[in-house]
Amino acid sequence: MAAPRKITFDIETSNEFIGGDFNPLKLDLALVGIHDSANDEYSSYTQEELPKLWPIIEKADILIGYNSDHFDIPLLGKYYPGDLTKIKSIDLLKEVRAVLGRRLKLDSLAEATLGRKKIGDGLQSIRWWKEGKVEEVRKYCIEDVRITKDIYDYARANKRLKYMDYEGVREIKIDSSKWEKGADHALTHTLPF
Repeated sequence: MAAPRKITFDIETSNEFIGGDFNPLKLDLALVGIHDSANDEYSSYTQEELPKLWPIIEKADILIGYNSDHFDIPLLGKYYPGDLTKIKSIDLLKEVRAVLGRRLKLDSLAEATLGRKKIGDGLQSIRWWKEGKVEEVRKYCIEDVRITKDIYDYARANKRLKYMDYEGVREIKIDSSKWEKGADHALTHTLPF
């Protein structure tokens, strides 16, 4: 059996939450960055370029993200003409929270597990977008995708992740044994590609 086609992804927005309303559907997508395991390549797509992304998403067996079930998938679903819920999802934040009982920032995992930090943050990305610095947003988004992919790969290989705490580096066990099981369909068949 062939390895499942994994799409690791992250979304940057062109605007931010206002007030206490944290509904991702109220935001607008600036761009989405992906890693496609089928060709081991990173790419990114602005709103206007999304039609190029849909055939890739349609062939995905697994969508991998960080806070993706709560944020990225609903926001991407606002633009996607198919049904993203038909594709298996691995939300690494959800996996960490299930073990630890609380949320962690991606940067905390990246620093402790991978020995590197993010190159910016979401608010900086929005500022870059508003300033027309699209390539800066692309670079930032792709680096977040790279970190997310590397954390996923580390958890699969080591059955654990590390994170930064006020007492230093801590470790949690992660059960990744089912992440790629049941993800062997080649096409979601929600769109006519």
